[in-house]
Amino acid sequence: MALARGRRNDPGFNYWPGFVDALSTLVLSIVFLLSVFLVVQFFLSQEVTGKDKALEQLNAKLAQLNDLLSLEKLGKLNLEDQLSQLRAGLASAETERDRVKGLYDGLAGAGNDAAGRATELNKALDSEKQLSARALAQVEVLNQQISALRRQLAALEEALDASEQRGKESQSRITDLGQRLNVALAQRVQELSRYRSEFFGRLRAILGNRPDIRVVGDRFVFQSEVFFDTGQAQLLPEGRAELDKLAAALTDLDKQIPAEIAWVLRVDGHTDVRPITGQFKSNWELSSARAISVVQYLVSLGVPPQRLVAAGFGEFQPLDVAATDDAYKRNRRIELKLTER
Repeated sequence: MALARGRRNDPGFNYWPGFVDALSTLVLSIVFLLSVFLVVQFFLSQEVTGKDKALEQLNAKLAQLNDLLSLEKLGKLNLEDQLSQLRAGLASAETERDRVKGLYDGLAGAGNDAAGRATELNKALDSEKQLSARALAQVEVLNQQISALRRQLAALEEALDASEQRGKESQSRITDLGQRLNVALAQRVQELSRYRSEFFGRLRAILGNRPDIRVVGDRFVFQSEVFFDTGQAQLLPEGRAELDKLAAALTDLDKQIPAEIAWVLRVDGHTDVRPITGQFKSNWELSSARAISVVQYLVSLGVPPQRLVAAGFGEFQPLDVAATDDAYKRNRRIELKLTER
């Protein structure tokens, strides 16, 4: 009788907290997986815009997917551990049920008192059966959830494989584009070099062998006295005459060079190192004003303004560092350079 009363007061094995924890973990994992999957799909749809940047982004995404896959595998192991614990609890309940059933069979012939005890034992047995049924139902639900999780993990692994394949394809496209770009740049540089040589050749023929005009590397160098008075930025008549010849050559060149080559004629103003007085506050302002005067005059002659650049260097790019009149004269100059924009 005392044993039966103790069994009535026993609330039974409570599986509910474990089930709630497992279900909450699963729901959070599924929501997290869906969120990650959407983010990955969005970023994978973006076109590769740059070689280094695209590779870095793709590597970061692959690392993130690997981390997520590791987390999900860890979650799966936790769920399997919980399933093992539930199964162990079920086995314990079945053992207790068998024990109770044995007691019932032993008390079957003990008279009226035994019949009452048998009734109580039957109730306890029914309770144990209900508990076992609930445990089995929970085990089945967990099995289904683990199967679903495995399917999601398989889909995630497929997405990861697809991402790796896209990364390889993107790398191949980037390499091919880089090679094609290098070839195109090299071709444009060669074309511009050819037109530069033709342009300089025409200028040599037009300007003649004047001592105040010379070629230094890839630039034509004019002494400032050809265009301007000392300390001034207004063009002299003889300077305009030289620029008339230059403008005609530039106009013909603009017709010959293909439109896709972004060439410009850079006009650089330079002064000597001696301080300046008068209209301009510094040699830098004087050199810039002279370069702008040349550019404006060329534009007035029909040279496209988008093909011209004016730059002032002041006294900071001397050709001769000596403190002599000849050195000062050499450093006061206007340079013309045909280059890319």
